[in-house]
Amino acid sequence: MKKAFTLLATAIFSLGLHAQSVNSSAGADMIVYHAKITTQTAAQPEASALAVKAGRIYAVGADNEILSLKDGHTKLIDADGRRLIPGLEDSHMHPLNERNFTQKVKWDGVPTLKRALEMLTEQSARTPEGQWVKVTGAWSPYQFKENREPTIEELNKAVPDKLLWVQYAYNKLWLNKPAMKFFGIGTPKFKADPGTVLQKDSKGNYTGIIEANTFVFVALDAMMPTPTAEEEISSLEYLIRDLNHFGLTTVIENSSVIPYPQGHAPIEALIKANRMNIRFPFVDLGFNYDPNKSWVDTEIERVTRTSPISPGQNLNPNMEHGHEYEGTGEVISPEVHDHENFDKPAIIIPYETMKKYAEEYIRKFIEKRIPFRAHMSYNENLTPFLDAFEEVVKTTPLDGMRWAVEHAETLSDENIARIKKLGGGIALDNKMALHGESFAKTYGLDKAMYTPRFGALKKSGIPLSLTTDAFRVSPANPWTGISWAVTGKSVSGKVILAEDNRLTREEALKLYTTGAAWFENEENEKGRIAPGNLADFVLLSDDYFTIPEDDIKGLTSVLTVLGGKVVWGSGKYSGLSPQLGEVLPSWSPIKYFGGYYFKKQ
Repeated sequence: MKKAFTLLATAIFSLGLHAQSVNSSAGADMIVYHAKITTQTAAQPEASALAVKAGRIYAVGADNEILSLKDGHTKLIDADGRRLIPGLEDSHMHPLNERNFTQKVKWDGVPTLKRALEMLTEQSARTPEGQWVKVTGAWSPYQFKENREPTIEELNKAVPDKLLWVQYAYNKLWLNKPAMKFFGIGTPKFKADPGTVLQKDSKGNYTGIIEANTFVFVALDAMMPTPTAEEEISSLEYLIRDLNHFGLTTVIENSSVIPYPQGHAPIEALIKANRMNIRFPFVDLGFNYDPNKSWVDTEIERVTRTSPISPGQNLNPNMEHGHEYEGTGEVISPEVHDHENFDKPAIIIPYETMKKYAEEYIRKFIEKRIPFRAHMSYNENLTPFLDAFEEVVKTTPLDGMRWAVEHAETLSDENIARIKKLGGGIALDNKMALHGESFAKTYGLDKAMYTPRFGALKKSGIPLSLTTDAFRVSPANPWTGISWAVTGKSVSGKVILAEDNRLTREEALKLYTTGAAWFENEENEKGRIAPGNLADFVLLSDDYFTIPEDDIKGLTSVLTVLGGKVVWGSGKYSGLSPQLGEVLPSWSPIKYFGGYYFKKQ
């Protein structure tokens, strides 16, 4: 018996030694302490320290309690009393459409039109012949001190001899004289789609200003020089750096013009090199040029036969929930796309057209169990969509499958109730923060004050997120929208949201954390500083909860942590930031201006 006990004890001791050799450190991988932590958990709303192990948070509490979990291998980070929040998630943007991000002049956040024009002139001197000086949206005339758009004369003066493209949202495009020649404006070479307006001066000459819809901008953009594979990778890497700088740790790619899997090549390259510094779930768009084949059928064919993938499947072996397929949308079909342009009255899709396509496509999605998201800015287009939806679920139940409406600016009480009954979510965006004055001119300030319906939506209990819809209609800065939702002020400083239709700071933050996580079915793993949650968190440049409301828009991250790994640091934390590859091409505007106009911290 004694011999048997000795053998058992020896075996247990050996197993213990083996376990220690496999996991040589029993302590935390990382501890952040001396922080003001907003946990977003009811049982423990505040704390001062957290511990990370294997990419997840495993302890949250007071400094002395958490610091007792360290050993010789633990990375210790002193937060210097800063506010720490969960990593932000944008549930709707389009980063893969920015495959030439490093070739663009970014007016995102630039405070004056004077400086914006100077940037064009400076970049023109660096841009090689045959390449473009290009601004593709993410700005608003209301952000400028001058409170206006550029004139075509100013643009031709700024860039007289290089090809110039300046785009305002999906509303308007300015082309200088060389660019007009490139596209053949005013000649039979240029085929204008119905509804496209080519402006003329008082003498009947084309000015280079074009008013059009989304698909016209996309088609013209496709005619321009394409980046190399190396430039696409550089573009994505530097774009992600800016997202990390804002405090974003997850973004949902809500469809790109070049679809999965071809359009995901730069992501695959960064994953392979273990340089993918953000979680990148994606929604795929069944875009095709075949008028005889629907986008829905194309998507179903793609994900079931051409390159099979299941909803929720992760394509990034280096990161949990790193690159997951989240379904399809946001454009279900070009025939029923309600193009948003707040400078003009809404484009209303004929009722029977919307109902016919919606009924056919929704049924296919549900039958295939493919989650979907539908672009619906205007209530008039949402009503027939929901009429069709309600007919479909009578015979083809959702059975818990998630779906969502995108934008929903002019949503009615009746349709709020219908979405709630159908179990949908709503991804609101911050377009009104950038373009609210245009909306007020078109529909009246009284209506703008209740667009979107924050008050009614809060009461509804519908899953909600707040997004940027970057990078054409808005910059990717989440604090612009959070500031607007809390203060009611647009980027011009004008009040554009009624006091009883705003969010508290706590409510606004949740729309970029737990609210956003719902859209990828991960609200139990993201959005909280809590044991078991992914170790995604942010130290802020100032305290979100105590600074004056008007300062919220200027917040950034000084430390962004993704799965226990530092992906962004500034100031005292700058030495923790990962080194990025060289900016490509050599003449990139990003080298000189960055991707966003960040004020010095």
